[in-house]
Amino acid sequence: MALMVQVILPVAILVACGYLAARFRVLGEAAVDGLMLFSQKFAIPCLLFAAIARLDLATQFRGTLLASYYVGALCVFTLGFLGARFLFGRPWQDSVAIGFAAFFSNSVLLGLPVTERAYGADALQANFALISINAPLCYCVGVTAMELLRFSGASSLVKLRAVLSAMFSNVLVVAIMCGFVVNLGAIPVPDTLWQVIDMAAAAALPVALFGLGGVLLRYRPEGDMATILFICALSLLINPAIVWTMGQTLDLTTAQFRSAVITAAMAPGVNVYLFADFYGVGRRVAASSVLLGTVLSILSVWMWLSILP
Repeated sequence: MALMVQVILPVAILVACGYLAARFRVLGEAAVDGLMLFSQKFAIPCLLFAAIARLDLATQFRGTLLASYYVGALCVFTLGFLGARFLFGRPWQDSVAIGFAAFFSNSVLLGLPVTERAYGADALQANFALISINAPLCYCVGVTAMELLRFSGASSLVKLRAVLSAMFSNVLVVAIMCGFVVNLGAIPVPDTLWQVIDMAAAAALPVALFGLGGVLLRYRPEGDMATILFICALSLLINPAIVWTMGQTLDLTTAQFRSAVITAAMAPGVNVYLFADFYGVGRRVAASSVLLGTVLSILSVWMWLSILP
């Protein structure tokens, strides 16, 4: 119970405050959208840029860490895609969106604050190593699968252009790439600019959690409940279980093991809905999985934190 109070409850309360503010119209939809735009287009990119630019790449970028996490992620994408198609009879493009929902966990808005609350700010290094390639890899898999279906008769050049355009129009991907350039190139950043970046980064998680609560008001579960529960099971239980097994097999450090399992155990993120909305497929299932997964994660994350070393 102490774990629930100290780690999960503050995060849940902040999300709930955003939800109630939107529910009782303290904040209108435009205000909620403004908060999310600030966090996702400015504050979180600043957070990710700063983290990657300062990350000790030689220490944190371990093949065993990346393999432990991304084997699990790719497994649940495949399970989600095939399950949607052959268990629930969804169209092929819907099935890609459902697979994407299963493996794109909310590693930033939920994974970072939960890890920080549980183990302290110093425990986030492995999280940042995973996040640094999470969006590029997830979008690469999801966009590639979708574009191959959409442009099945098009040339390879058209397919490649569509994939690259979708990936590199994402500001989080751009921020991560800029962080790598600064880090690997040892490019000096003026102290004044670092202060601006750090101020924005400090606001990123609280504002994003509050805004997420407001956004979730729009994602009311409707129909397709079996499919939604299937996505939640893959995200909250199967993915972290695979990562747990891989982490034990590949002998991760305790800090890396914690970060990998917690990140894998997060609910589907808002980008899941944005991906489905962009392609116009599986919107209702994607939106509902974000809402229900976030609610159910209160219990599932408590369970994983309770058994982690």
